[in-house]
Amino acid sequence: MKKNYITLLFAALFVLACNKDDDGLITTATDVQTQDFMWKSMNLWYFWQADVDVLADDRFSSDEEYTNFLRSESDPANFFDNQLRFVEDRFSNYSSDYEDFTNFLSGITKSNGLSFGLIALENDNVVGYVRYVTPNSDAATKDIFRGEFFTGVDGQTLTLNNYIDLLFGENDTYTLNMADLVNDTFTPNDKEVTLTKQEGFQENPIFVVNTFDVNGQKIGYIYYNRFLNEFDEELNDAFGQLKAQGITDLVLDLRYNPGGSVNTTRLMASMIYGTNNNDLFIKQRWNPKIQASFDDSDLEDYFTDRTGEGTSINTLNLSRVFIITTGRSASASELIINGLDPYMDVIQVGTTTTGKNEFSLTMVDDPGRSGLPYVYSPSRESSINPENRWALQPLVGRNENSVGFSDYTAGFTPEIELEEDLANLGVLGDINEPLLARAIEEITGVSGKRDFTVRKPARPFADPEVFSPVKDNMILDKPLNLKLK
Repeated sequence: MKKNYITLLFAALFVLACNKDDDGLITTATDVQTQDFMWKSMNLWYFWQADVDVLADDRFSSDEEYTNFLRSESDPANFFDNQLRFVEDRFSNYSSDYEDFTNFLSGITKSNGLSFGLIALENDNVVGYVRYVTPNSDAATKDIFRGEFFTGVDGQTLTLNNYIDLLFGENDTYTLNMADLVNDTFTPNDKEVTLTKQEGFQENPIFVVNTFDVNGQKIGYIYYNRFLNEFDEELNDAFGQLKAQGITDLVLDLRYNPGGSVNTTRLMASMIYGTNNNDLFIKQRWNPKIQASFDDSDLEDYFTDRTGEGTSINTLNLSRVFIITTGRSASASELIINGLDPYMDVIQVGTTTTGKNEFSLTMVDDPGRSGLPYVYSPSRESSINPENRWALQPLVGRNENSVGFSDYTAGFTPEIELEEDLANLGVLGDINEPLLARAIEEITGVSGKRDFTVRKPARPFADPEVFSPVKDNMILDKPLNLKLK
């Protein structure tokens, strides 16, 4: 099983130059070893290292001053958030267990397979609506479907005070108390659905692949849920299926896709646009101390004609693509919009994306990794400090497109704005699902009698992804050649 990590070959001299131990900041206090790991990895890798005063190379004049700083917060999470995080950083994350963390990056979780959004009602009550059911999950074996609602768990009415414990607590099994939407009111019914989380569940992010023949136009559709490099070959096969069916337009559905592998994004872009290895897709920008150690060519990613396994890319060679987005479309989902934009018409349908334009690396307490201190490698798990299982996922850089644009922290606004409707969510991949139907209407140029008025907008305040170990992630997973200058 591949993990989302990068393989960097640093010059040994670079490690010596950047390791804070050589500046006299050596702490042996066991009570702050996690904080020590956090500071040293952030001092080297963090995108905003130069903007955080306490991360400056010369910030501490003595070992005692440094150790006292590490002891300023006894909880490592508070230390990271209160002392190290840059004020504009919305997405760096951490976990107290690197194994759970890295499994999640590969799509391996403890999950019942139900994705839902939560809506706040009057009197602090909460209603959940089903977004999708992951294939081959526990939920997929139960009587529950997209567009259904629940107002209770285990007989308790969901409220703003209890929803976290009931839905995201330690209980692996819970029973949802379902409800109907009648005259804009959520009314409990007698239906109950019991779900159980499966340990080690891995989702295939390619949920739906369809081709529609509409008035003689062949339109392809892919619902893609995460950019997981473990499924690159399956993704290429899906595009091969669409290519064999002769599609002339594509609707790429990323409405709930939180991101993932940068390299998978590059592969997908090549499947959509083309395989010209001379066309620049994206370019990385790091913090000044890291950036200065690269040649420009090391930072550039081009469209490609091969997958990582050497398989020929099945490209559609399109001049435009329609991408369905919502506020849950983040990171790598936004990267593909930005990377394709200079080369083709990218038409968004839906609502504004999250606005995450940075990529990250996974850090663990492995300072001795040759040429690559603190960056996680599955082959070096025996070298990770056994007394410190914490992992960081700090933002370490930004990806610019071929014309140098990367400023989309406010998200990408759709050309065709249409919210999901709780009163009519539709079936993902069905030609009558509202967002897909609106895209098809734009493609064909034929306006039907369909009314796209949204009666009850889906505007959730929380969902399971918010409580996942890593949310809205864009993981850099490419070989790089760093040279000290």
